Amino acid sequence: MHKFNESIEADVFEAPFPHLILHNFYNKEELNLIWEELNFYTRPGKLLEAKDFGGIIDATNSRAIILDQIYRDYSESTDATIIGSPDYRSLSNILTANRKIFDEGILDIFSKIHDCVSQAPYSNWDTTKVRYYHDGEYYEPHTDKRMNYLAFSYFYKKPKKFTGGELYFPKYDYTFDCPNNSTIIFPGWVEHGVTEVKIENSDYYDGYGRYAITSFFGHS
Repeated sequence: MHKFNESIEADVFEAPFPHLILHNFYNKEELNLIWEELNFYTRPGKLLEAKDFGGIIDATNSRAIILDQIYRDYSESTDATIIGSPDYRSLSNILTANRKIFDEGILDIFSKIHDCVSQAPYSNWDTTKVRYYHDGEYYEPHTDKRMNYLAFSYFYKKPKKFTGGELYFPKYDYTFDCPNNSTIIFPGWVEHGVTEVKIENSDYYDGYGRYAITSFFGHS
């Protein structure tokens, strides 16, 4: 384990595929801001089914929302109807906090794991999705080949009331148990899925399930 800074610890793995695991990724202030937004999305009518946001309909029964479809950056638009409009991404606590994936040298560490991820620091686009898993929800194994790289950050309320929800990689017989406030970064071509979440005596909107903030990113 490598100490990235005073709080973040990093595990670097070349096998079974190149990936980077970051522990205690967000500080206390960032976590408070992230939870403000996660709690908002857990209210009725906020999160969408896969068919409503372009997800893999037959692979998951969990709900999610793509933040970039809500908070858009119009600051450099040439559209006369919106010239002068601000960068609405800055209004999202999550889109503000997760810039640290790109701004603090994280991708420099990731890029040195293997030649196949060496271009990660040159990424020039990203999309962020919030997903929530409650009782009986899962994601079947799949790849995100259209995305060069994936960064998953995990959150849950304490005390932890669910079991399952592990990130698993069936072709590699490898599982990541998704600790609270951890982040894992790996290539989009790696097949991955989420085991079924089990919760007893908890309402969906209590928010005691498993949250994942996913950053899809790459270079064009």
